[in-house]
Amino acid sequence: MGRAGCCCRGAERLTSPSMVRRFRPLLLLIIALCCGAHIGQCQVATPQCRIQKCTTDFVSLTSHLNPAVDGFHTEFCKALRAYSACTQRTAKACRGNLVFHSAVLGISDLMSQRNCSRDGPTSPTHPEIPFEPCNYHSRTQHAHTQSHAHAHSHSHTHSHSHSRAEYLFCGLFGDPHLRTFKDSFQTCKVEGAWPLIDNDYLSVQVTNVPVVPGSSATATNKITIIFKPYEGCTDQRVYQAVTDNLPAAFDDGTVSSGDPMHNSAGADGASRKVRALWISERSPGRHVELHAGYIGVTVIVRQLGRYLTLAVRIPEELAQAYDATQDLQLCLNGCPSAERIDQAGHLPLPVSPPALGLQLQQLRRPSYSSQTQTSAYGSTQVSGVEGARERCREQLEVEDIYFHSCVFDLLTTGDANFTVAAYSAQKDMESLHPHRDSWRIYPRSFATSSLHFDSQNFKRLALLLPCFLSTVLM
Repeated sequence: MGRAGCCCRGAERLTSPSMVRRFRPLLLLIIALCCGAHIGQCQVATPQCRIQKCTTDFVSLTSHLNPAVDGFHTEFCKALRAYSACTQRTAKACRGNLVFHSAVLGISDLMSQRNCSRDGPTSPTHPEIPFEPCNYHSRTQHAHTQSHAHAHSHSHTHSHSHSRAEYLFCGLFGDPHLRTFKDSFQTCKVEGAWPLIDNDYLSVQVTNVPVVPGSSATATNKITIIFKPYEGCTDQRVYQAVTDNLPAAFDDGTVSSGDPMHNSAGADGASRKVRALWISERSPGRHVELHAGYIGVTVIVRQLGRYLTLAVRIPEELAQAYDATQDLQLCLNGCPSAERIDQAGHLPLPVSPPALGLQLQQLRRPSYSSQTQTSAYGSTQVSGVEGARERCREQLEVEDIYFHSCVFDLLTTGDANFTVAAYSAQKDMESLHPHRDSWRIYPRSFATSSLHFDSQNFKRLALLLPCFLSTVLM
């Protein structure tokens, strides 16, 4: 039985322990590019190597965990230790398997990031998840078990293809900046009331008002969320937040709905019952989270300054449950072209920012206070942009689209609260977005940089790098 190779002969030398340590960042890049691009050139699994099974079990153990619920850290560390133990058991059979070595390195990184100890309890390999009709994860797992029970004897390469529910993320913040379900980042006018989400299970509507005279930019001052009735789990509940009134209850005064039936692990590891729908107040008047376990939805609402921000995670199958009368959804289809402020992903800075004055002077660090303001208009403009960038850099280290949105908002409004709004929106995205490799989005203006490639170049790089390196190292 021959060994499967990656791209060309000799590349397997890269997977020796010494090469793994030496070229760890590059190996991970190769795996991410090659396998993440779904081009099938780096498939090195063998019948004896069980790395796919280890990964599938880890996904099953963690897919239902919610970072916003107490006990997440404990359960995630248990799952990581179980994942690590599984890789150790299959290590001998997986020698020379790039996917295996990438997984081992990824486990080590995650344990460091989460401060998980190597020793401690592990999650059971095949957890028995009781069927709870008002727990979305339980329903989907139960449906998967039932639909695949008769296919146990089929090829294992496809037996877990639908075992995990796919989730989507949508966020809105600032002037306002919209991140759609498709990870399209837009800056829009959308003054007045607009639907973000409108399907058979959930409706989310925002109301936006102008922020400063002379600018088309708006910001959100009202959010209305309707959780539609779900038989046996919850009646309809409406949550409404407006500026200076971020309640920790639904419109009818209740803070939850449904019978206590959804099991959730607390910080002490003990199992507790929560309801199908409940509200968690994280910071009075400033930060509220709504958890709809019966449909797998989490919503984060914040007030920062005078305006509101929103972040939503929802299962893809539910987000797609709508009819032709519900097609106007900003999270689904983005803003209408006539409402766009950005230009195909490029966010132009204000030519003559109405807020550049005393407010922006207050935004600058002391080192900027000594800059002369008697220069020509162009120099004054640069000073303002640099002052805004410096302030945004205090909160946002990476100059991705959240950073540039922060700069745009500061130049547009002069309101320092928009800096915190961009930072909080980024953190909420990292908490709810299901795909870490999609977190970072960069402005289109950087598309011509030598550090950014289109998808075809990524694929070519994925094919050529292993061959080039293996040739050099032979």
